[in-house]
Amino acid sequence: MIDLYAWNTPNGIKPLILLEELGLPYAVHPIDIGAGDQHRDAFLAINPNGRIPAMVDGRGDTPFRVFESGAMLLHLAEQSGRFLPTDPAARAEVMGWVFWQVGGVGPMLGQWGHFARRDEKLDYAIERYLGESFRLFEVLEAALQTRDYVAGAYSIADMMLHPWVSGGFRYLEGAGVTVPELPQTRAWVARIAERPAVKRAAAVAEGLEAQREEKGLAV
Repeated sequence: MIDLYAWNTPNGIKPLILLEELGLPYAVHPIDIGAGDQHRDAFLAINPNGRIPAMVDGRGDTPFRVFESGAMLLHLAEQSGRFLPTDPAARAEVMGWVFWQVGGVGPMLGQWGHFARRDEKLDYAIERYLGESFRLFEVLEAALQTRDYVAGAYSIADMMLHPWVSGGFRYLEGAGVTVPELPQTRAWVARIAERPAVKRAAAVAEGLEAQREEKGLAV
């Protein structure tokens, strides 16, 4: 059994998508980041960085932890032999986009959200992170001009990016920010959102708050 510790955030949704795509049995445990669950000793034993998501892979004789969302998706894809090509060139393409999300899209949108929510507005920070987020969106838009999925075939790169891009659009537009049209990216967002596994993952993520309230702490 795989035990996943997550919350309804872009990073928390990533492993849910892959677990649902693979059809693997798993138990999900809510870690309410607003309540500080991620700082409790029991969770820090799973992820010493105190961030969601994290998981314990108990399918073998000796359970072990995996933390950081990119490492989790890479581990599950390698173990299953799916959604990560074995051909060196195709694999390199997927991994490039995986790390592009980890080092670019997530941090830039996350920092924009942090500074945009502050009572004390720092215009330089807001403009910098918004501008860099828009630049990254344009990079994705250019890539999707010639392919349906970011690395060619549907892969963990799409699963890494989709929650951040779709959630980023909703959050930016909800805050009154005018987002570029990005027709290919929006079509990609819609295409992935229609996948049954992605719908199931979203439903699981949306139910985590109620699960936390019903069952209390997961760790």
